[in-house]
Amino acid sequence: MSVNGKRWLLVAFIAFVLGCFATIVVTQLKKGDPSELPSALIGKPFPEFSLPNVQGDKTLTKADILGKPALVNVWGTWCISCRVEHPVLNKLAERGVVIYGINYKDVNADALKWLAEFHNPYALDIRDDEGSLGLNLGVYGAPETFFIDAKGIIRDKFVGVIDEQVWREKLAAKYQALVDEAQP
Repeated sequence: MSVNGKRWLLVAFIAFVLGCFATIVVTQLKKGDPSELPSALIGKPFPEFSLPNVQGDKTLTKADILGKPALVNVWGTWCISCRVEHPVLNKLAERGVVIYGINYKDVNADALKWLAEFHNPYALDIRDDEGSLGLNLGVYGAPETFFIDAKGIIRDKFVGVIDEQVWREKLAAKYQALVDEAQP
């Protein structure tokens, strides 16, 4: 085969691969809102865990997150979107929304610096250096936020940045329903 023939064959192959990739991407985009990735854990108990807190002075377990409806927010200092989301989480915490943080696959010194600099909205800061809890939750990345009821059942999951509009239009009612449900 000539050099020109080999080049043409290579170009055709690359075009075919790119076409297949583009088809897959377009098909996935048409499937709906990427922030609503399904989770097999909806309706199931939050996974058991025993991990240190970010401050390093205690070990936290699932028992520590039971008793109140809460958001469980997966974050990392390496996550640019988390930086956008963090001020909103601070405001939500000031309004009484219970938020537990999972610092996911991060350098702990960076997490401590982040919380000191940008304030800490988390009632508890779970340190998941190796990503074991994130793996058990099926985390794709950060930020991801799980809604748990007072009994620790995962009731919903949101993937992406929680900003004021997302909170108001999509998530506040879900959280309030969990709070109302927990009332005697």
